[in-house]
Amino acid sequence: MLKMEDVLKAFQPHRGDAIVISGRATRQWEKISTQRDRDLPLGDPSMGGHASFALGLALAQPHRKIVLFDSEGDIQMNLGVLAMIAEQKPKNFYHLLLDNECYATTGGQPVPNAKAMAYDTIAKGCGYPSAHAFTNLESFTVSIGRILSEPGPVMVAVKIEPEIENVPIGQRTPRSKRTRKDALADLRKSLGVSN
Repeated sequence: MLKMEDVLKAFQPHRGDAIVISGRATRQWEKISTQRDRDLPLGDPSMGGHASFALGLALAQPHRKIVLFDSEGDIQMNLGVLAMIAEQKPKNFYHLLLDNECYATTGGQPVPNAKAMAYDTIAKGCGYPSAHAFTNLESFTVSIGRILSEPGPVMVAVKIEPEIENVPIGQRTPRSKRTRKDALADLRKSLGVSN
């Protein structure tokens, strides 16, 4: 298993001008990102909601690369979104699934069938033209640049070490230092899109 921070650092040099929806990786990504105005730290829109949002953004901005750092817990809450993404065929969508085999946000409860799930295989079965899986940082680092040049939608499933949070949700430091409203305003400005 890889450390989430190492995965994000390996991805960063290949980001280009992509819009990044950081999902569960927001806290770590904000320390690494060099293009804050193209980051959308949405936090928890709802379990299972990140991929649907990212798909909508990819369809609305077809000439811009969209990268989502998703989690296996989110995907298990809405497996149907993989079929919808595959059907819509957004060539600009890169789905990086950070799989820690548990619900780390709520205390580390195991995700159903965590060790046996093969999200790359599931994505291919749903119709993603390209899907990859990594358990080794060196392989991920060597491959991510090439993967981000493939036409989407692309699934990249990465096994990561869990970073379990046991502090009650209301007492935690917020994942992002920016509000959703501020993040969306920054992105609109960066893209030259008016409200």
